[in-house]
Amino acid sequence: MNSESITYSMGSLAAEGALVYDERVSRKRPAVLMAPNWLGLTDKAIARAELVAGDRYVVFVADMYGQGRRPAGFAEAPAFANPLRENAIEQRRRIRTAYDTLVAEASRRNLIDGRRAAIGFCFGGGNVLELARDGADLAAAVSIHGDLKTVAPAKPGTVKAALLITHGAPDPIAPKADRDAFEREMDAAGAKWQMLVFSGVLHAYTDRGTNNPPVAAWNEPATRYTYALTQQFLSDAFAGKL
Repeated sequence: MNSESITYSMGSLAAEGALVYDERVSRKRPAVLMAPNWLGLTDKAIARAELVAGDRYVVFVADMYGQGRRPAGFAEAPAFANPLRENAIEQRRRIRTAYDTLVAEASRRNLIDGRRAAIGFCFGGGNVLELARDGADLAAAVSIHGDLKTVAPAKPGTVKAALLITHGAPDPIAPKADRDAFEREMDAAGAKWQMLVFSGVLHAYTDRGTNNPPVAAWNEPATRYTYALTQQFLSDAFAGKL
C-alpha cells in the first residue's frame, strides 16, 4: 500500500494530508476523502485509510488543523476541534479544500474515475457531513460515530450525497436528541439518508483498544458490521442503486 504525504494550501495555513492507494492496481478507482478523528493525521489514521482503500479506492486523509499542528492526546484535542465545530464556514472551507486536493492529486496521478465519496470518524464524521451540507458533488458520505449537530443546517436541495450514519444508542457524544434533530434537518433538506444504531455501543467503537466507559469503548461486532455496511453502501451509491 502506498501512502504519500501531500502538502497543500488551506487559506493562510499550510496543510499536510496523505494520499493512500494500492499501487499494484492499474484500473482507475473511486476517490474517497477520509476525515480522521479529532487527533488528526496520526499513524492510526493512515492505517485506517489503508483499510478503507484496499484495492477498491484511492483515499485522501484530510488535515483539519494545519501542518505540524496536532493534539498531543485526547486532553488537548477539544482545543483543536471545538473552534471548528462552532464555525461551520471555516470547517466547511477546510474540508472542501481537502476534497479538492484529493481530486486534483489523484487525477494528476491518473488514479481515479468520476466517482466520489467521503467517510469520517468521530470529529471527522461531522466534517464530512458539513461537506455534504455544503453541496459537494459526492455520491455518498458516511459518518461513523460522528458529530451530528451543526450551527448551519442544510438548506433544501443542497445535499447531493446519500448519507449513512452509524452510532451507538448510548453514545453520549451524539445522544438521541442529536440524532432526532439530524433526521428532521435532513428530511427538511430533502436528503437521502440511512442510520444504523447499535444498542449498548458507546462512542469511538471502531477505535481498537479504546476502553473509557461510559463514554467510549471498542466494540468488535459493531465495527465489523459497520465496515461491511459501509462498503456495500458505497458500492450501491457508486452504482446509482440508492
